[in-house]
Amino acid sequence: MTYQSYSSTSTSGRSEAEMMSATTLIGDRVRNMSGEDLGKLEEIMLDMDGGRVAYAVLSFGGVLGMGNKLFAVPWDALTVDTENKELVLNIDRETLENAPGFDKDNWPGTETGSQWLVDVYDYYGYEPYWTR
Repeated sequence: MTYQSYSSTSTSGRSEAEMMSATTLIGDRVRNMSGEDLGKLEEIMLDMDGGRVAYAVLSFGGVLGMGNKLFAVPWDALTVDTENKELVLNIDRETLENAPGFDKDNWPGTETGSQWLVDVYDYYGYEPYWTR
């Protein structure tokens, strides 16, 4: 099975960048650069004021889906692997295991530039998207 993507041809005849529905990615496996399983993609959070992807939410840990914690990771830390239909996270397993997570019933404040979101980007070593 392949991803559902959308592309168009420019007036010059060149192929434009492909677009993909965010729902196509929800539920996909997430692996790191070493191929270790890091869970699955639960949500893609959008910055409605800035019109950009703010961060991704991964579920990780637990057994048979029970006890999973959620983790926010910078969108820039992920790469979509269309061939293997998964996402690759440029973060090692130990970093994710030690990351501050949150419970599915208790999401943190998510305002752009909030201290929580600044801390998420700092933890993973990525520059916040709203400062670029």
